[in-house]
Amino acid sequence: QVQLVESGGGLVQAGGSLRLSCAASGSTSNIDAMGWYRQVPGKQRELVAVSSRGGITSYADSVKGRFTISRDYARNTVYLQMNSLKPEDTAVYYCIYRRITNWSPDYWGQGTQVTVSS
Repeated sequence: QVQLVESGGGLVQAGGSLRLSCAASGSTSNIDAMGWYRQVPGKQRELVAVSSRGGITSYADSVKGRFTISRDYARNTVYLQMNSLKPEDTAVYYCIYRRITNWSPDYWGQGTQVTVSS
């Protein structure tokens, strides 16, 4: 089992920045992936960014150039630096943990609300 604890959400004006953090504990491994999804009410959760084995990262097209995912392997923590935020970034952001053997997330955080005002 893996436990994920998120922090860093909040309210920010358009153009501002926020940094999300997610600490993993339990049966973790540096070869597994960690990342972020988000969900808007009435819509499916969508992938925002993922950090995989070897430092490989991937991003949704909508956040490329604005968001940066990073990982502190010593602390089992993943970060999402969000810059130039837009109202359409408003969502609940979920941290995920995915075993290297799987294609979809195995564990989810509780979610943290990010609200961007115009």
